[in-house]
Amino acid sequence: MNATLLLMSADLIAAIILSLAIYYRRHRRRDLVVAFLGVNIGVLAVTTVLGSAEVAAGLGLGLFGVLSIIRLRSSEISQREVAYYFAALAIGLVAGLPSADPWIPIALMALILAVLWAADHPALLGRSRHQTVHVDRAIADEEELRAELESRLGATVTSLTVQHLDLVDDTTLVDVRYRLPRVASPTRPARAPLSVGGVR
Repeated sequence: MNATLLLMSADLIAAIILSLAIYYRRHRRRDLVVAFLGVNIGVLAVTTVLGSAEVAAGLGLGLFGVLSIIRLRSSEISQREVAYYFAALAIGLVAGLPSADPWIPIALMALILAVLWAADHPALLGRSRHQTVHVDRAIADEEELRAELESRLGATVTSLTVQHLDLVDDTTLVDVRYRLPRVASPTRPARAPLSVGGVR
């Protein structure tokens, strides 16, 4: 099989796994699935057309540089979703650049998918949360604020940053990172004996 077609097929499969099997199943944002696939296929097309041995390194750095300064202001984009953007970009770039051995890019694409799957898995740091909280009291003391947040959130505050302290309206705006308590698995009730026709 032609190496270019092999890499294009591997790229398409990897992009679908990244955007649908990993991202969409966990976060359910259809608009970003389209964005990830579009970025991936676009980068693949450009690098395949322009990726000669002489310009390959410069082209790769240039594409990363251009796309890294794009600010997506149309909707809220989290750091997690930025990571998916760059993964989609990297997969397209790896598949599009010329390579003497097509199995090396395929292995790199598999590595990117494996890392994203593991790093974004709910079981990894699944109890950690990040939130901006508007407290209806002006609390200047950090320890008092931490105790207040832990009481209201029912969680352990790992870090906090006061963004706005309003002494006139008596409010505090705080950026807080916290860890939810471990939920104990409920004990399974004993199974009642079966009854047939009202007789046990």
